[in-house]
Amino acid sequence: MEKKESFKEYKDRLDTALENDFLRTAMDNFAVAYRTSRVTAFLEMDVDAVIKEVAAIKADAVKNNDRLLSRFISKAKENGITVHLADTAEDANRIISQIAEQTRSKKIVKSKSMTAEEIHLNQWLENKGLEVTETDLGEWIVQLRKEGPSHMVMPAIHLSRHQVAELFSDVTKKHQDSEIENLVKVARRQLREKYIQADMGITGANYAIAETGTLGIVTNEGNARLVSTLPKVHVALVGIDKLVPSIKDALSINRILPRNATGQAITSYVTWITGPSECKTAPEEKRQMHIVFLDNGRKKIAQDPVFAQVLQCVRCGACANVCPVYRMVGGHRMGYIYIGAIGLITTYFFHGSQNAKHLVQNCTNCGACKAVCAGGIDLPRLIKEIHSKIQDELGHPLKSLLLGKMLKNRKLFHRLLRTASLAQKPMTGGTPYLRHLPMIFSKDHNFRILPAITDKPFRDRFESLCSPVKKPTCRIAIFSGCVQDFVYPEHLEAAMELFHGAGVQVEFPMDQSCCGLPALMMGEKQAAVDVGLSNIKAFKNLDVDYIVTLCASCASHLKNHVPDLVENYAAKEAAQFSEKIMVLSQFINKVMGINHIKNTADAAKTAFHSPCHLCRGLGIRTDPKTVIAHSGHDYVKTDEEETCCGFGGSFSVNFPGVSKEILTRKLDDVEKSGATLLVTECPGCVMQLEGGALKQNRNFKVKHLSQILQPSRPSST
Repeated sequence: MEKKESFKEYKDRLDTALENDFLRTAMDNFAVAYRTSRVTAFLEMDVDAVIKEVAAIKADAVKNNDRLLSRFISKAKENGITVHLADTAEDANRIISQIAEQTRSKKIVKSKSMTAEEIHLNQWLENKGLEVTETDLGEWIVQLRKEGPSHMVMPAIHLSRHQVAELFSDVTKKHQDSEIENLVKVARRQLREKYIQADMGITGANYAIAETGTLGIVTNEGNARLVSTLPKVHVALVGIDKLVPSIKDALSINRILPRNATGQAITSYVTWITGPSECKTAPEEKRQMHIVFLDNGRKKIAQDPVFAQVLQCVRCGACANVCPVYRMVGGHRMGYIYIGAIGLITTYFFHGSQNAKHLVQNCTNCGACKAVCAGGIDLPRLIKEIHSKIQDELGHPLKSLLLGKMLKNRKLFHRLLRTASLAQKPMTGGTPYLRHLPMIFSKDHNFRILPAITDKPFRDRFESLCSPVKKPTCRIAIFSGCVQDFVYPEHLEAAMELFHGAGVQVEFPMDQSCCGLPALMMGEKQAAVDVGLSNIKAFKNLDVDYIVTLCASCASHLKNHVPDLVENYAAKEAAQFSEKIMVLSQFINKVMGINHIKNTADAAKTAFHSPCHLCRGLGIRTDPKTVIAHSGHDYVKTDEEETCCGFGGSFSVNFPGVSKEILTRKLDDVEKSGATLLVTECPGCVMQLEGGALKQNRNFKVKHLSQILQPSRPSST
C-alpha cells in the first residue's frame, strides 16, 4: 500500500527542490525565454480569437464525444485499424499487454505519451516481462533515471547536460563528454538498435479525427514516425478527449499548440496516420495497427457542468511555463503525473484525492495559467473547486475550518483582530511592524517583516474623515477589505483626501467584512458563499454610483467570483453589486478625473508591481501607470512587472520557502531597474513586497498607489 504523504513531508520536498541551484536557474531561464518566444510566435495573430476558436472546437467535441467516437471507429475499421475501448487505466494496460502477447511482441519502443504516463503503462508492461524503451530523448533520459517527466512537452528540462553525460557514461560504460551534439549522437546510436529490434511500437496522439479515422501526432523528433512504422505492430493509446470532427479542426488547434508550448510556429514533424504502414522491404508481411481509446473518468468529467472544460486541454504545458511556483520547484513538485495548473486538477480525477490534496494548495491564484491557456480553461477557479471538493471528501483541516467559521461571523472576526492588536504589543516595540515573530513561526516565516495590526482601524476613523460634500460629483461607497481596514488604514485615509478634494461623497457601511477570498483559497467554499451574501447585504440599500476598493484582489473576487458563488441565493443582487465594483486607479481615470491629482514635489523613479488580480483578474493595465505618470513620478517598466510577488494569501503561509524565493526574484528585478520607489495597488502585495524589501535592506521604498497621490485643489464643502 502506498504511504500517505503528510503536508509537512510534501512541504519539505518543495524546500529540497529550492536548494537545487541548477533546477532553479534552468526553470528561471526557460520562463524568461518562453515569455519572449511566445510573444514572437503569436505576432500578427489575434491570440484571444484563436484561443476562443480552439476552446469552442474542444467544447463542442466534448459534448458530442459519443458520436465522434462511433464515427471514428467506423472509419478506422474501414482503414484496417483495430479499435479497443478501455474504461479504466487497468483496462487499457491489460488490452495493450494482451496485444503484445497475441502478436508475440517482446521488445517495445514508445514515443512520448502523457496518457501512457497517466496509466503507468511502462510499469505494467515491464511487470509482464516486456522490454520497454522510451524513444523521445527527454523521456528516455528520465526513464533511465527512473523518474517521471517534469514537463508535458520537455520531460528532462530539469537536468543539466553534465547530469545527462554522467548518465550516458553509466549506460554505455564509456566516458561521455557533456557536449550536446555528442550526447545526441550517443542517444541516436543506442536507440537506433532498439527501433530495429522492436516488435511493437506504442504512440500517443494529439488528435483523433472522426471523419477519416486518422490520428495526428505532433513532435520535434522523428521518433514517433519510426515507432509507428518500423515495428510489425503499432498501438496508439489515445484519450477520448482527443477526438475532433475534422482535419480542419485539428489544424486550427495545431495553429496554437506549438506556439503555446514552445514558441514555435510549427513543430518539426506533424504526422497523420490513417491505417497500418506498409513494409517496403517485405510487402507480403502483414502489419497491425491498434488504437486503444481511454476513458479513465473522462466521460464523467464531460458530464460535469463545472469541470467539463478540463477536457478542452490541448496538452501544451503552457500553464506550467508561466507558473511562478513551477518556475521555483519544477514539475516533479508541481504535479503528480500531469504538471502545472492542469495537473493540480487532473490529478484529482485520474489519481484520486490523496494524491491531489497537497498539490491543490500549491497555487498562488495568480491567474497566469488562465491567461495563456490554449483551451480557454478557467484553471484558477477549477483548482479552488477541487480544493473544496477534496476537503468535503477527506475532511476540513482545523485551521481552514476555524478560518471559515471566523470569517462568517463578522463581529467575532473583528473582535479577534482588535484583541490581536493589543496582544501584539510586546512584539512591536512601538513601531508599526512586528519586530519578531513568535518562536513557532520564526523559522519559516521570518523572510519578511510583517506589519502590526493598527490600534485604530479605518472603520473607527471614518466618521472623523468624512464630511458632507455639497453638490457631489458622484457618490461612492468604500469596500475596505480586512487588511486595509485593520492593518493599513493609512491607504484609505490617503484615498479619502483625494475623494474629498474631488467632491466625491463617500459612505462606509460598517457591516462589511472580508471579501471572502481567503476562505475560498483555504477550500472553505461555503464560508466564501456566506461572506459574499453578507457583503452584498451590507451594500444593498446604499444610494451610490460605485463601490471603490483599494485592493485589486478584493475587486477581482467581488466582481468575478462572488456572483458565481451566490448565484443560487441572490443572483440579481450579486450582479448589481459586482457591476459597481471599481479599483482606485480605474475610478480616478474613468470617473473622478485624473486632473484632481497634482504633481508631487518628491518625484521618484518609480516601478509598478501589477497585482495578479488587477492585470489578469480585471484586465486593468494602463490605469495605474497613467495615474503614476500624472502624479509627477517617473514610471519605469520592469521585466517582471506582471509576475506574481509570491503572496497569494494562504499560499505564503503554507509554502513560505517558495513564497520567499518568488519574492526575492521580484525584488531583484525592481532593484535592477534602478527604481527608488515601488508602487502597487493591493495591500497583500504591499505586505509581501515592503516586508521583503525591509528584511533584505533593499534600496527602494514600497507604497500603495494611494500614498503617492496628492489632491490638486482644496476640498469644497
